[in-house]
Amino acid sequence: MSALWDLLQSDIVRTVMLGAATLGGLSGMLGAFAVLRKQSLLGDTLSHAALPGVCIGFLVAGSRDLGAILLGAFASGALAALSVLAIGRLTRLKTDAALGVVLSVFFAVGVVLLTVAQGRGGAAQAGLSTFLFGQAAAILRSDLWIMGGAALAALVLVLALWKEFKLVSFDPDAAAAQGLPVTVIEATMTVMVAIAIVVGLQLVGVILMVALLIAPAAAARQWTGSLGAMVALSAGFGAVAGVTGALVSATARGLSTGPVVVLVASGIVLVSLLLAPRRGLVAQALRRRAMLRQQGDERLLLTVQALAQHHADRDFPAEQGMLDAWHRGPTGAALRRLQVQGLLDPARHPPETTPHWRLTKAGHAEADRLSERDP
Repeated sequence: MSALWDLLQSDIVRTVMLGAATLGGLSGMLGAFAVLRKQSLLGDTLSHAALPGVCIGFLVAGSRDLGAILLGAFASGALAALSVLAIGRLTRLKTDAALGVVLSVFFAVGVVLLTVAQGRGGAAQAGLSTFLFGQAAAILRSDLWIMGGAALAALVLVLALWKEFKLVSFDPDAAAAQGLPVTVIEATMTVMVAIAIVVGLQLVGVILMVALLIAPAAAARQWTGSLGAMVALSAGFGAVAGVTGALVSATARGLSTGPVVVLVASGIVLVSLLLAPRRGLVAQALRRRAMLRQQGDERLLLTVQALAQHHADRDFPAEQGMLDAWHRGPTGAALRRLQVQGLLDPARHPPETTPHWRLTKAGHAEADRLSERDP
C-alpha cells in the first residue's frame, strides 16, 4: 500500500492515469456503437489511417508540433472515414471490403511518409515513431484538457442524438424510412471515432488504438442487452483498463503504458466471455447441462409411467436396476431429484430387496403433461 501511495504522489503517474481513464471511457463509449453497427474493423482502419496525417503534420510544421500532428491525424482519419462511407454508397463493395481497402492504402501511404520524414532528419529526435505504439510519459497536463474536452463533447453529442444513434445502429433502413439523414448520422458517428483515435495517439498509438475501441464494447456486450447499459459499461470498462494499465506500467520498469492498457482490456473481455451471466461460456455450459439433465429426468419419469401402464398398476414399483439398464447408466441421482420434486417415492417390492420407485399423484400428472407435450 505504501508503494502504491508513493506512486500516486507522482504528478506524471497521476497525469497518465487520468489521461488513460479519460481515453478509455471515451473509446469505450464510442466503440459500443461501432460494435453494434458491426464495424469493429472501423477503429482499426481509422487508427492506421491516422499515420499519414501524423507524418504530414510533422512535415508541415517542421518539428514535433503536437497541435499540427493531431490536426493532421484528425484530417487523415476523417478523410479515411468519409472514404469508407463513399465506397459503400457508390460501389457494390461491402463495408468490410471498403474498410480493408482504405486501411491498406492509408497505412501504406503513412509508412512511405514516415520514411520520408525520417530521411529529413529530426524525426527520431522528435519521437515521431512513438505515435505508432504510443508514449504515455509524454502526456502533459495541457493534453488532459484536450482529452477532457473531446470526451465531454462526445458525451454531449451522444446524449443529444441518442435516439438517432440508437435507431441507425440497430435499423438504418427504419431510420431512413422515418426521414432521418442516415448518411449524415453515420458520418458523425464515424468522425467521432476518428476524434477518439486522435486523442489516443500519444497514449496507445495508431497500432493498438483499435483494441481500446473494441475490447471494452465487446466485454460490455456480454453483460447486457440494453444499449444504455452497454454504452455505460463499455465506458466504465475502458476507464478501468486505462487506470489499471497505467498503474501496472508504473510499477515495473520498461513496460509501456499503451500495451499494458490493451492487455488489461483484453483480460476484461476474456473474463466477460467466460463469466457473464447470460452470454458467458460458463453460464451457457451450465444451462446446457441443466437442460440435458432435465430432459433425462423427464425421460426417466416417462419410463416409470410406461412400466406402470404396462403392468396395469398405477402404483407399480419400478426396480432401479432395470431403470439403470434401460437408460444405459446410473439413474440414482435423477431418481432422487424426482423424489425431491414430489414426483416419485421409494417403494418396496417383496421379496426383492433392491431399490424400487413408484409415481406419486403429482408424478402421474406431470408424466401425463409430458406425454401430451411430446406425443
